[in-house]
Amino acid sequence: MKIIAREIPPRAAWALEQAGVHPLLARLYAARGIRAKEELDDALARLLPPDTLKGAREAATLLADAIAQDKRLAIVADYDCDGATACAVGVRGLKLLGARHVQYLVPDRVVDGYGLTASIARRVAQQGADVLITVDNGIASVEGVAEAKALGLAVLVTDHHLPGPQLPAADAIVNPNQPGCGFESKSMAGVGVMFYVLMQLRAELRARGRFDQASQPRLEPLLPLVALGTVADVVRLDNNNRRLVAQGLKRMRAGQMQPGIQALFDAAGRKAQAATTFDFGFALGPRINAAGRLADMTLGIECLLTDDDARAAELARQLDAINRERRELEGGMREQALLLAESLFDESEEPPPAISVFDPDFHEGVVGIVASRLKDKLHRPSFVFATSGAPGREHELKGSGRSIAGFHLRDALDLVAKRHPGVILKFGGHAMAAGCTVAAEHFAAFEQAFAQVAQEWLDAATLTRRLETDGPLAPEYCRAELVDQLHREVWGQGFAPPTFSEEVQVLSQRLVGEARNHLSLKLLHQGRPVDAIWFGHTEQLPERALLAFRLDVNEWRGERRVQFLVEGVQL
Repeated sequence: MKIIAREIPPRAAWALEQAGVHPLLARLYAARGIRAKEELDDALARLLPPDTLKGAREAATLLADAIAQDKRLAIVADYDCDGATACAVGVRGLKLLGARHVQYLVPDRVVDGYGLTASIARRVAQQGADVLITVDNGIASVEGVAEAKALGLAVLVTDHHLPGPQLPAADAIVNPNQPGCGFESKSMAGVGVMFYVLMQLRAELRARGRFDQASQPRLEPLLPLVALGTVADVVRLDNNNRRLVAQGLKRMRAGQMQPGIQALFDAAGRKAQAATTFDFGFALGPRINAAGRLADMTLGIECLLTDDDARAAELARQLDAINRERRELEGGMREQALLLAESLFDESEEPPPAISVFDPDFHEGVVGIVASRLKDKLHRPSFVFATSGAPGREHELKGSGRSIAGFHLRDALDLVAKRHPGVILKFGGHAMAAGCTVAAEHFAAFEQAFAQVAQEWLDAATLTRRLETDGPLAPEYCRAELVDQLHREVWGQGFAPPTFSEEVQVLSQRLVGEARNHLSLKLLHQGRPVDAIWFGHTEQLPERALLAFRLDVNEWRGERRVQFLVEGVQL
């Protein structure tokens, strides 16, 4: 591992500090591209205008007409947290704006696969819908949209994924990544796109005289859902996304959120009044995602839709139980996947440039998480495959991949598909996460072809794990109240949480935890003693070590003390 300190533009840091930003925060913000205090303004008025999002006006017209004609609307969601929150935002928002008939349908990960398929379009039509709305999917659903149109449905696609070579023939498409869209924020999650459609719809209804500025329905209560889905989908937190998340966080901390979100905080043993983006990514998001991985995402969506506290609590308990099952399943799969990966190279060798593993006992709902763990452990683009559980598809393998910086996973799959026609049956995704289906007999061909692309695209520098940090931490900033302030800020993908690095003296170290798999440390940091812990690591450190660490507060018998959470070491 190579620990590298981020560059801190001195002029930007100075300008922020002069504008009244705390010196430490000024340094952190400047290193993340913030140049002026105005960029930190998270007021709703500073959100990018919805009418600058291509297709939003057409979508608003379509929906406003449908509401005026009392048509039946059906939302087709995705089975992850972004899809579930986008669905909940769509159902709640459309009803707020006057739609009387709003239903939803979420595909089954195993049986239906991803996106709007032709069979799902037929199911929507059979349920009597007039308008089909996709959330967090649809941009690649050429056949599904064509089937829906053939059945007489109007179709609105709202998505954020990268489009393929052909766009679906929908009545309206809202996606910041579609060709010709000049919207500044290309990183919105699916839930953010749906929220923007609702904002534009409200403006359209206002223009039609349904209500005025004073009497219009308030969409702000939906922002906790938008914040949760945005962070859980690990999209880049650009200025616009950070504003959406900040607004959602403020409402949660004030106790203003859907009963389901409060119930998820309770189930996770966390306090909503001290909500952080960490809670979204590591506590609430995984509990919703677990439903889509191992059960039925309807559970997650219903938890976010109900206004009954008791029902929300019961659904949150069910989601918590499913998440515990997911963790157990993942643990076994992770160990087996690592054994399979390590069998690909000798202990004295570097891992191959890309990793692909398959085991007939793997569960397809958890392969993405295991691929992520494999990627983190070996710092290689990694694919994990499981046998498809769909009826009649037992000869197919469903794979999920995670990548490292500098290797565009979807583009790599595209190249494999072009070089080896027939090996990949279908694929899609992003730069850092993607999925594909291959015939079981072609797994070895895929493994070899994928590794070949990685061999060509990756060099030694990219294959070296790099940990970017914010450099040394001045001792005067090791205060519990300042750590609390850091935790309240909006951090996430593309706006990394503060991580510091410097050489420290290791005074003592011991293994702790039930499995004795965490390293507890006492360090000397710039002449001051400080406790630290390195979760999931057992390797002893030398007397002096260059550590990368985050800050946390440990409470013991009423005393709050700063501790370091070790992220890595450069030996």
